[in-house]
Amino acid sequence: MPKIIYKSSEEIELIRISSLLVSKTHAEVAKVLKEGVTTNYLNKIAEEFIRDNKAIPAFLNYNGFPYTLCISLNDQVVHGFPSKYELREGDIVSIDCGVVKDGYFGDSAYTFAIGDVSEEAKKLLEVTKECLQLGIDKAIVGNRIGDIGYAVQEHAEKHGYGVVKELVGHGVGKNLHEKPEVPNYGKRGSGIKLEEGMVIAIEPMINAGRAGVKFWEDGWTVSTVDKKPSAHFEHTVAIKKGKADILSTFEYIEEVLNKV
Repeated sequence: MPKIIYKSSEEIELIRISSLLVSKTHAEVAKVLKEGVTTNYLNKIAEEFIRDNKAIPAFLNYNGFPYTLCISLNDQVVHGFPSKYELREGDIVSIDCGVVKDGYFGDSAYTFAIGDVSEEAKKLLEVTKECLQLGIDKAIVGNRIGDIGYAVQEHAEKHGYGVVKELVGHGVGKNLHEKPEVPNYGKRGSGIKLEEGMVIAIEPMINAGRAGVKFWEDGWTVSTVDKKPSAHFEHTVAIKKGKADILSTFEYIEEVLNKV
C-alpha cells in the first residue's frame, strides 16, 4: 500500500515553483476568456505557455487523458474535454491545470464566470471558494484529514449545496496523485494526522443541487445528476504549524479579471 511521502523544505520550494507556474498559466487563460472563444483555444494557450516556461503539461497523456487542461462547463464537475464549444454569456467554466517542472508537480483549479452569470452561479462560485479557504485553514500540523473535509462539507451544506464524494483531493510531489486522499467531507478529528512535510491538493467540488454525479462514456467527464451547475477550486498546500503554506495562488488570475 502506498505510503505518504514527506517533503523536505527544498522539495516544497520546487513544488511551489511548479504550483506558481500553474497559477500563471491560469492567468494567461484568463486573459483570453470571453464569449465566442473555443475551449480548444484555451487548451492551446495553456500548453504553449507551460512549454515556453520549460515545463510539461502534467495532465496531457496522464492515464491517457488527451489534453493539457480539464475544462468543465456548467453542470460538468471535473475532467471535461476541451472542444470546439464556443463560450457563451452566463457559462461557468472550471479549469483544472497541472504542470511538472524539474521533476515536481503543481496543481490548481479555478472556476470562471463568462460575462454576466446568474445569481445562483455567482453564489455557488463564492461559497465554493470559501469552502477551499476553510479547508486550508484546517491544513495545519496536529489536525487530521477529517478536519479539512468537515470544514468544507459543513460550509457547503449550510448553503444547501451537494458535496461531491466520488472525487477527492490528494497528495502532490514527484507524482501528480500521491497519498493521502483528501475528501471534501468527513468527521472532525478523524483520519490521518497532518504533519510537517506533507503537501496536499485541497479541491472542493460543490454542486448547486444534489451531491450525485454521473460518469460519461468518454471515460473522463463527470457531471451532476440533476444538471445543476457545479464549481471547483483547488490549491496545492504544504502542511505547517499554525498556518498552512499555500503554494499556488489566485492572485495572478484575479489581477487579470479585475482589469476587465
